[in-house]
Amino acid sequence: MVLQTSDAGVSATHDIDEVTDSNGLTAAQAAQRLLEDGPNALPGDQHRTLWGIIKETLQEPMFMLLLAAGSLYLVLGDLQEGVVLFGLVLVVLALTLYQEGKTERALESLRDLTSPRALVLRDGQPLRIAGCEVVRGDILLLAEGDRIAADAVLISGHDVQVDESLLTGEAVPVSKVAAVLSEVKADARPGGDQLPYLYSGTLLVNGHGSARVTATGPRSEIGRIGTALETLTPERSPLKKQTARLVQVLAVIAFSASLLLVLAYGLLRGDWLGALLAGIALAMALLPQEFTVVLTVLPALGAWRLSKQNVLTRRIAAIETLGAASVLCVDKTGTLTENRMTVVQLYAQNGRPAEGESLTIDYATTDELPETFHTLAEFSILASMADPFDPMEKAFHRLGRHYLKDTEHLHRDWTLMQEYGLTPELRAMSHVWKAVDGAAHVVAAKGAPEAIMDLCHLDANAQARIAAAVEAMAATGLRVLGVAQARFAGEQWPAIEHDFDFEFVGLLGLADPLRAEIVEAVGQCRTAGIRVVMITGDYPATARAIARQAELASGEVLSGDAMALLSDAELQVAMNTVSVCARIAPEQKLRIVQALKASGEIVAMTGDGVNDAPALKAAHVGVAMGGRGTDVAREAASLVLLDDNFASIVRAVRLGRRIFDNLRKSMSYILAVHVPIAGMALLPVLLGWPVMLFPLHIAFLELVIDPACSMVFENEPTEADVMQRPPRDANAQLFGGTTLLLALLQGVGVLLVVMGAAAWGASWLTEKETRAFAFATLVMGNVALIFSNRSRTGSLWASLRVPNRTLWIVTAVTLGFLGLAVYLPWLARLFFFEPLPLPDLLTALALGLVSVIWFEAIKLSRRLSPRPTL
Repeated sequence: MVLQTSDAGVSATHDIDEVTDSNGLTAAQAAQRLLEDGPNALPGDQHRTLWGIIKETLQEPMFMLLLAAGSLYLVLGDLQEGVVLFGLVLVVLALTLYQEGKTERALESLRDLTSPRALVLRDGQPLRIAGCEVVRGDILLLAEGDRIAADAVLISGHDVQVDESLLTGEAVPVSKVAAVLSEVKADARPGGDQLPYLYSGTLLVNGHGSARVTATGPRSEIGRIGTALETLTPERSPLKKQTARLVQVLAVIAFSASLLLVLAYGLLRGDWLGALLAGIALAMALLPQEFTVVLTVLPALGAWRLSKQNVLTRRIAAIETLGAASVLCVDKTGTLTENRMTVVQLYAQNGRPAEGESLTIDYATTDELPETFHTLAEFSILASMADPFDPMEKAFHRLGRHYLKDTEHLHRDWTLMQEYGLTPELRAMSHVWKAVDGAAHVVAAKGAPEAIMDLCHLDANAQARIAAAVEAMAATGLRVLGVAQARFAGEQWPAIEHDFDFEFVGLLGLADPLRAEIVEAVGQCRTAGIRVVMITGDYPATARAIARQAELASGEVLSGDAMALLSDAELQVAMNTVSVCARIAPEQKLRIVQALKASGEIVAMTGDGVNDAPALKAAHVGVAMGGRGTDVAREAASLVLLDDNFASIVRAVRLGRRIFDNLRKSMSYILAVHVPIAGMALLPVLLGWPVMLFPLHIAFLELVIDPACSMVFENEPTEADVMQRPPRDANAQLFGGTTLLLALLQGVGVLLVVMGAAAWGASWLTEKETRAFAFATLVMGNVALIFSNRSRTGSLWASLRVPNRTLWIVTAVTLGFLGLAVYLPWLARLFFFEPLPLPDLLTALALGLVSVIWFEAIKLSRRLSPRPTL
C-alpha cells in the first residue's frame, strides 16, 4: 500500500514500512528531507530584508530632508558641500542600518524561539525541535494542548480529540482514531469524526498519541488553501500611542515653524535659497524621528536580553507592563519548587479500614520496602504511564525499580486496555490492565486523596482517619496522592470510574524541594512592592508549608472549595490579603486574576495547561511555562518562562524596569537635545544674527544623537535602587508632568548657554569663529545631556563610574569629529568655521558642561527629599 499526498504537482510517497516504523527517522534522513522539501513554514513567514530596511529608512522624514538639502547644494553649484552632506547621509544611514540590523537579528532569534515546538522521534529517541524543522516521515509525539506542527496520520492514540476550527470553522472538536493503513486516503479533507487525519495548525484538546507526518509547509492543508495561522494581534501599546501623538504635534509645529522661517528669512533678507536651507535645517532640528527608533530598538533588544534570562517575549509590549506588575501569581510545582519529585513517605491501608501503617523512606538508608507497602507501590505504577513524563509518575517508577525489582509486583508484560483521565469533576485517573494469566482485569487508580476516598465509597470514620494521615503528611510540605485498586470482568468498560468497585490501598507523600534561590527572589519582590500569590492544586497544608519555606506573607489559605462559595465582590476583598490559594482548579485562576484586576492591581500570572489559557490571556502579563507548558498556554501568554523558575520571573521584572528606565532616559534626552538645536536654527535668524546652524551641522549632530539614543541608553546598566521602588503606575504617561517639564527645562538650559556663548563670542570673534564657538558649546552640551540623563537621581559625576563602553566610544568619536571640523581646513570651510584658539575651544567645552549643572542641583534636591517615582 502506498500513501500519497500532493499539492500543485508536488507529491510525497511513503511505503508501508516507513509508515509503520516506530523508531522515526534518523538524523541524516531528516536533514536530507529538510533539504529536499524546505522548512515547515508558510511562504509569508519572512523577515525583513536588507533592501527592505534601507527603503524604510530612506522614507523617514529626516533622511528625506537631508537628501533635499544635499540636492539643493548641488543645484546651487556647491559640489563639495553637497557631496559631504550626501556622505553624512550615508554615515547616518549606515548607523541606522547597523542598529536596525542588530534589532532585526534580535527579533529573528526571538522568532526562532517562539516558533511552535514539536516532539518527534529521531533515531528512536524523543527530541523536541522547532516546528519549522519537522519533515515528511517524522513521528510526532502528541499530548493534550499541543498544536500539531504538520499534516499527519495518527498511528496510535487514546481518546484523541482535535479542534479543527482553524480550517473548518466548526468549534466542536472531532475525534481521531489510529489509521487502518488499507483505508488511508490521499485526498482526505479536514472535518469528520473517527478519522486518522491530523492537520497542521490544529489543536489537540484531549488525549495523546503519535502520528506520521505526511506533508509540511506549503504542501500541508493550511498551506494548500493559502490560509495563514491566526495569531493574536494586540493593539498598539499605550507608550506607542502616547509617542505617536507627541510626534504628530511636533511634526505640525516643525512644518509650521519652518514655513514661517522661510517666509521671514526671505522677506527680511531677500535670500530665498538661504531661506529654504534655513527652513530645512529648522525642520530637521524639530523632527524627533529618533522616538520611533527608540521605541523599536530598546524593547526589541530588551526582549533579546530577557531571552538570555530564560524569559522569552512573545509580545514586545509586555515588557512595558512587566516593570509595573504589582502582583505575581505563581504556580507552586516547578516554579517555586524544583519539580523533582521523590516518594518519601507511605501510608498503607492493607484492607483494614480501622488502621493504617506509615513508613518514611530515605533511598540512602532504607534498604528494603516492607511487604506491607508492596501493593501500594505496585498500584501507583499501574496507575501511571508506562514511559512517564510527569515527575510524580517518574517518582513512582523509581520507587518500583529500587524496591520491587526482584518481586512479582512489576508487570512489564501486562497490556493496558483502557484509560480514564483526570476531569474537573474527579481529580483521579485510572488504568485498566489485562494480566498475562488473569481472568479478570486489574484496575489501578491514583489522584487527590479526597477523590480516591470518593471512588472507594468509604464511611465517615475511615475518611476521617485517612484525612488525618493526609493532613499530617501535607503539614510537612509533602504532596499527597491516594491509590486504589479494583477488579473487573468482561470487556464492556464502565462509562465512569465510579462504576468500578474500588478498594482503598494507601497514600504516597512526595517531596519536591524548594528552589534554592526562591527565598531571595521573594525578598526582592517584597522590597520592590510586589505581592507574590502562590496558586496550587495541592492540599492546603502542603501549600502552607511550602509558603512558609519560601517566606511568603503569612495569612489565611484560600481553598478552591471556599472560593467557589464567594461572590466576585467577596473574592475581590479576600484577594487583598490572601497570599496562598490551594486546591485551585485551573478554571478558577481566571476569577483570581479578575478579582485582582478589579482592585487595581497589575497582574502577572503563570500557567501551563490548556485550562490556564483564559487566565493567562486575561492577566496584564501572562507567563507560560516553557518546559512543561502546553502550546495553548504559550500562545495565550505574553512571556514564556524557558526554565519554569520563579527567580527568572523576578529577574525579568528587574530587567523590565531597567528597559522602561532606559526608554524614559533616552526619550527625555531626545526631547531635551532638540530644544537647543531647534532654538539655534530659529532664534539667530529672527534676531537678525548670522545663521548659526545649516543642514550640515544638523547632520553632524544626528551622528551623535542617533547612536546615543539607540545604543548608549540601551546599554545603560540597571540602577541600584530599581528593586527598591514601588511598581510604577502603568497608566502614567512617559512624558507626563514632571518628566516632560524637566526634559524641556534641560533643553532650555542648554539653549540659553549656547545663545549666550554665541552673543559673547560675537563681541571678539569673527562670524565663522563665533559659529564654531557656539557649535562647540552646543556639541558639548549635547554630550553633557547624555551623561546627565543616565540617571534620574544620581549625579553626573557618579555616573562617570558606571560602566558603559558604548557611551565612551560615542563621546570620543564626537569630540574627535568636532576637533576635525574646527581645525581641518577643508572641513572647517564646509562647516563655515574658522579655527579657534585652543583656550577658546576649551572655554566652549566648559560652557557646554555648565549648561547642565543646574539640573544636577535639581537631582541633588530630589535625593535629599525623596519623592515617589514619576
